[in-house]
Parts: sequence; structure tokens; C-alpha cells
Amino acid sequence: MQQRLNISKLAPDLYRAIRELDGAIRNCGVDAQLLHLVKLRASQINGCAFCVDMHVKEALADGFTHQKLHLVPAWRESAYFTERERAALEWTESVTLLADSGIPDAAYDVMRAQFTDTEIAQLTVAIGTINLLNRIAVGSRMQHPVE
Repeated sequence: MQQRLNISKLAPDLYRAIRELDGAIRNCGVDAQLLHLVKLRASQINGCAFCVDMHVKEALADGFTHQKLHLVPAWRESAYFTERERAALEWTESVTLLADSGIPDAAYDVMRAQFTDTEIAQLTVAIGTINLLNRIAVGSRMQHPVE
């Protein structure tokens, strides 16, 4: 597969704005471990190999264990994840799969039990942003490095 477009070069102002938003999300106070989970799970759902590769590497560098990363796709069946992580993963799947899920009240209720309204807003923006980045990467066929 060959890259189709280099959006960062073709639309640099727009791409820079997205990257600045991503930076603001990293600095908004949401736990970095949760952000890694959210970004990785959305990227897995969206089939974005470039982003999955990047987020796995970032999570490992930030102290995630290999076992935890391997279990993200099967988080419902694993005792490895905390209730907060489970709520964030459920929310990530619901928001990412919006057309199918409609973001059910049950997912929101679980979030409300674990997070403040501000944290829910921040995580929702983080999920929306990674979904946008996934669509850019998949649409332009960005290629991850092969080591």
C-alpha cells in the first residue's frame, strides 16, 4: 500500500490546528493512561494501523505493560482494567461507533458514575479528535514504520 496524500503538507494550517488540539487534550488534566487507552481503542476500531502502532509505542514508553496493551481489544473479558478504564473504553466505543450505537444512555450513565462532567467533556473531545486523526491517516494511507 502506498500513501495517497500528505495532508500535513497539503493543508498545513488545518493539520497544525488538529495537532494543537491534540496537544491541548494531552495537557487538559485527563490521566495520560486513560488517553492512551482511548486513542488506542478508537484506532483499533477504525482499523488505523499507523495510529495503533504509534499509540502502542507511546503507551509502552509511558509505562503500560505488554499484557495490558494486548488485552485492550478484549477489555470486557479481562479483569486487568479498572472501573474508570472500563467506563472510558465503553464511552470510546460508543462515540466511535456513533452510527451503530447512538451513544446509549447506559454508556453515559457508566461515565457519570466514574467521571465529572468536565472529564466526560474532555474525554469526548479526545475521542472525537482521535477519530478525526484516524480518518486522516486511513484516508491518506499513512504508513507506519516497519522495524
